[in-house]
Amino acid sequence: MTQPTPEPGATVAAEPRATSVAPPRKLLWWRFRKHRLAMAGLVVTGLFCFVAVFADFLAPYDSGHFNADYTYAPPQALKVVDTSGDGWDWGLYVNGYLSERDPDTLEQTFTVDESTRIPVRLFARGPSYELFGLFETDIHLIGPADPDGQPMYLLGADRLGRDLVSRIVHGTRVSMSVGLVGVAVAFVLGIVLGGVSGYVGGRTDTVIQRMVEFFMSLPTLPLWLGLAAAIPRDWGPLTRYFAITVVLSFVAWTGLAREVRGRFLSLREEDFVTAALLDGVGRAGIIFRHILPSLTSHLIATLTLSIPAMILAETALSFLGLGLQPPVVSWGVLLQEAQQIRVISSAPWLLLPGLAVVSVVLALNFLGDGLRDAADPYRR
Repeated sequence: MTQPTPEPGATVAAEPRATSVAPPRKLLWWRFRKHRLAMAGLVVTGLFCFVAVFADFLAPYDSGHFNADYTYAPPQALKVVDTSGDGWDWGLYVNGYLSERDPDTLEQTFTVDESTRIPVRLFARGPSYELFGLFETDIHLIGPADPDGQPMYLLGADRLGRDLVSRIVHGTRVSMSVGLVGVAVAFVLGIVLGGVSGYVGGRTDTVIQRMVEFFMSLPTLPLWLGLAAAIPRDWGPLTRYFAITVVLSFVAWTGLAREVRGRFLSLREEDFVTAALLDGVGRAGIIFRHILPSLTSHLIATLTLSIPAMILAETALSFLGLGLQPPVVSWGVLLQEAQQIRVISSAPWLLLPGLAVVSVVLALNFLGDGLRDAADPYRR
């Protein structure tokens, strides 16, 4: 039995029909995936989050592992096949170093030793760590086949002979989590205080707005420096980490609170709010169930733009020596060594943590732009 041939306009008509019955989440995804830069930003952001979660496994060494014999060692090229002998010898490896010390300046320089081959292995054994705090293992994604032999520095070493790849990977966990935790705190403060101020009005609005204006009148950078300098130096790394996060959060909520208040002032007189009031919905229900969902596109854009701002703020404070301090490893802490021109001229690979900052900030900005456009119901 032959199947009936569909009419030419059937496919065209099916697409609007599918769009009209699709749930909001699917509609948002369909609009979002049309934004190529946003999709690229989503992939890059996902990669950074993956690195932050599995930092111990991905890094060849732990953040404090060092070898004083290889200070400022240059990057090594990872090779797959060795053609120096008879035929092709397949297998991952890096060449070793030849070091020379100037007798006058005592400066140590490194050159590539083509005759020395350091085998590299996937899922290699190295320093032990606790994966997710559940069980202990010493398996790393990549590392030298002999963990007690010559080291492997794919992106070079710092002034103490520490692997820059491992420190950037471990710093990703701290820098990314500072942005996420700090924005979460600032977001809650901005939405709650701004929503209450805009919807309730009266004396409540006056008190909250005077507090917002007080915080906004303070210069941002001196305020950051003052609050960060007030943190006791004898606090542990973890305590100082959370203190810096709270400092950044309490400075970043004021702009969002002012914006949310303005939107609430314009929406509280709309018909859907009046209908909810007549239906017996309380203030909290109107704020969180009726008005806030209509601000989705604006909140998403603000959220994704606030995370890179938090990351940049932490990087700036740590770079100036007033944020996180060693042994905590963040991108800002790593960039402290890039403050001297003499060091940069001899070891330019120390600027690579700055490339990580630029990459994640651009990715989050592209992601936020795409989410804002996809969540806007009035945008075609």
